[in-house]
Amino acid sequence: MVTRLSHLFLRTLRDDPSDAEVTSAKLLVRAGYVRRQAPGIFAWLPLGLKVRARIEAIIRDEMVAAGAQEVLLPALLPREPYEATDRWTEYGDGMFRLQDRKGADYLLAPTHEEMFALLVKDLYGSYKDLPVTLFQIQDKYRDEARPRAGLLRGREFTMKDAYSFDLTDEGLERSYQVMRDAYEKIFARLGLEYVIVKADAGAMGGSKSEEFLHPIGVGEDTFVRSAGGYAANVEAYVTPVPDALPIEGQPEPVLLPASDTPTIETLVAHANEIAPRDGAPWTAADTLKNVVLALTHLDGTREIVVVGLPGDRDVDLKRAEVAFAPAEVEPAGDDDFRKHKGLVKGYIGPQVLGAESTTGIRYFVDPRVVDGTAWITGANERGAHVSGLVAGRDFVADGVAEVSDVRAGDPAPDGSGPLETARGMEIGHVFQLGRKYAEALGLKVQDENGKLATVTMGSYGIGVTRILAILAEAHNDEKGLAWPKNVAPFDVHVVATGKDEVAYDLATSIVAELEGERFEVLYDDRPKVSPGVKLRDAELLGMPIVVVAGRGAADGVVELWNRASGERRDVPVAELLEAVRAI
Repeated sequence: MVTRLSHLFLRTLRDDPSDAEVTSAKLLVRAGYVRRQAPGIFAWLPLGLKVRARIEAIIRDEMVAAGAQEVLLPALLPREPYEATDRWTEYGDGMFRLQDRKGADYLLAPTHEEMFALLVKDLYGSYKDLPVTLFQIQDKYRDEARPRAGLLRGREFTMKDAYSFDLTDEGLERSYQVMRDAYEKIFARLGLEYVIVKADAGAMGGSKSEEFLHPIGVGEDTFVRSAGGYAANVEAYVTPVPDALPIEGQPEPVLLPASDTPTIETLVAHANEIAPRDGAPWTAADTLKNVVLALTHLDGTREIVVVGLPGDRDVDLKRAEVAFAPAEVEPAGDDDFRKHKGLVKGYIGPQVLGAESTTGIRYFVDPRVVDGTAWITGANERGAHVSGLVAGRDFVADGVAEVSDVRAGDPAPDGSGPLETARGMEIGHVFQLGRKYAEALGLKVQDENGKLATVTMGSYGIGVTRILAILAEAHNDEKGLAWPKNVAPFDVHVVATGKDEVAYDLATSIVAELEGERFEVLYDDRPKVSPGVKLRDAELLGMPIVVVAGRGAADGVVELWNRASGERRDVPVAELLEAVRAI
């Protein structure tokens, strides 16, 4: 098939769009693959649709090979199913909600677990119907507060989502593994490096969750891995808990003389000056930092909690959001401190904290704060601290909260060695949902004994449009895109340059020969367009192979480009087909 550039709906741009933050966003707009319509919302142009279709074809191929069947559900959905599972509320401001002319509530689907469960409930009623796995490739909508990075973080995006339905937990394990294996095949065919990491299930719920992350500098996820094979998103990392220490015999707390030490650094310096200890100086790790967080619950109420963690650690807000989900989490502000007079900012200690304390403020600790550990911490008086405050004797927490940052060198929880950290972008996510949605929606079938049994579900997502952006991010140079051959919109880009009809005649014959060999060809036949513009467009558009018929046309010679390697060489026309096949 041949597409003539003179007829293609395309305009390339010489300059980067002003609102694009990452390379893929700049190049996809400049090259005419997509066009921004609103923040996080893009129109798809012919070239972009062709790349997207090729990615979808690979995904669809492997889904069908894995036994999944394709359906298509609407993106505009009624409120009631999402209210039954509490996600109408849990999604908070992240969900697009709207009403019809009669006042009925609807949403633009952020995901489709509820609707797939109801579809199976509507049509299936026996264990003989199971297992079944259904999938779709459909648009999703999330009201991102800060849509950025083009297709990497949009408000409208395309996903492949699949859902498995089984009678038993063992069946769910099998279905989950089949989908997990299919994902590995999909990403291998797309040429995408990936790391499978343990992940937090978030609003999806379920007993098991794994992400497929593509390591990339612009990634929004931090993940950790060890040389021994452990890998997890930082939100899912579980801190190894040290053994408790004996409390009996430990000295009583000592009040440190007053000083202006509102920060960990000033506190450590002060402690080493007035109360040095034998063996080693005090460090930030010996202090207990009490961080005040504000939780906004689903009903809109605001709660203040305090988390105690070693002073050499900081709060990771993403981990805090997981720890206190589904509440929204942010650092407490000045108004919060004014409302809670018992909190002396900069000198907070756990002695006055806890649900049963005089303040009534719930108090949580980092997993490292185990019984018997002694700390330097606040005395709840301005300018005052105490040393030797012992966990389990002098204070007791209401619970443990995994909110501290995870760092390179921290131990892997499975004992497989120290961790290294990296940035990545989620390209796929698999969940064992279990019976959460089936129970909420009444999805039951008759088992072998004629009794009703609740179905167990799995959910499996791949970000189609995000993958397209990641491929653009990974395959480019300073001149433009350089698509891998299995997703490129065309196999070969033929360019006729100059005013000499010989070049156009030669290019036309080359195009016919390539078409006869079943190559998809983009032919730049535009008259009255300068060679410089045509060649810059060829570099920008990024087809794997570019053939330029120009100055050497009269001698039967063309220039052959390999966009992936950057190699350019002259090739006799008689040898061109073989050279194209070789690339």
